[in-house]
Amino acid sequence: MLAVRIIPCLDVAGGRVVKGVNFLGLRDAGDPVEVARRYENEGADELVFLDIHASHEGRGILEEMVARVAEECHMPFTVGGGIKCLDDAKRLIQAGAEKVSINSAAVKNPELVAEISRRFGSCATVVNIDPKRVQRNGRETWVVHIHGGRLATEWEAVSWAREVERLGAGEIILTSMDADGTKNGYDIPVTKAVAEAVGIPVVASGGAGSAAHMLEAVREAHASAVLAAGIFHYREVGIGEVKAYLRSHGIPVRPEAGASRPKQNH
Repeated sequence: MLAVRIIPCLDVAGGRVVKGVNFLGLRDAGDPVEVARRYENEGADELVFLDIHASHEGRGILEEMVARVAEECHMPFTVGGGIKCLDDAKRLIQAGAEKVSINSAAVKNPELVAEISRRFGSCATVVNIDPKRVQRNGRETWVVHIHGGRLATEWEAVSWAREVERLGAGEIILTSMDADGTKNGYDIPVTKAVAEAVGIPVVASGGAGSAAHMLEAVREAHASAVLAAGIFHYREVGIGEVKAYLRSHGIPVRPEAGASRPKQNH
C-alpha cells in the first residue's frame, strides 16, 4: 500500500486565502504563501488551491499567486477553478502548479481532459467530481453536479469516473455534496464505489470531522488520499495528529518533514 497523502484545501479569491460558509460572508484568511508555509511546516503532503471566483479577469492574479507559492514552498500543489481551456492549464502549470483540476469544464468538454493529459501528462491532470444522491428512474444513484453543485448532469459518478480515467485523468478528487461541510465523515459508499471502479488515485473530500473519519475513508473506501479544509484551517485536528493516528492503525503515511526539508533553488 502506498503512503496515504494528507491534503489541506484552500479557497482563494483575488490572490488571497478566504474563509466563509457556502461561499458567503467571505473574510480574508491570509497570504497564500504564508498559509502554504504553515501547512508545509505542519507536514502536509500536498495542497489544493481552489479559485472560488473563477473569473477570467482574475486569472493573472491567480498566476502570480501560484508563482509565489511555487517559489517559496516545496510541496506539490494543485490549482483548480475557472480552467476552461488548455491555455488556462498551461499558464498555471508554467507558473508552478504541479497539477491542475477541472470540474465543470470537463463535463462540458470531455476532450479537455485528454488535451491536458496529452500535453502535461496524466500525473498533472486532476478531475473534480461532485456527486449527490438523487432518485432517477426509480432508483437512487449518485448524480454528478457542476457549477458549484447547482446543476445536475446526465452522468452518474462511477461511469463518469471511468470516463475521465479513459480520457487520461491521473487523479480524481471526489467531493460528496451530501457529506460536504457536515463534519460527520466522508461519504463512504460513493467513495468506495468510485475507488473500486478506477485504477487511478481517488482523493476523499467532503465531510471530514476527525482523524477517525480519514482512517475510515482509507480503510473502508480505499481512498488514496484525504482532503479537508475547515478542520485544518481552524486547527480542530492537526496534520501531525492525523498522521500519527493513521500510523497507529497500520496505515502508511509520509513523515512530517515539512520544517526540515532542504530549501531548493527554483
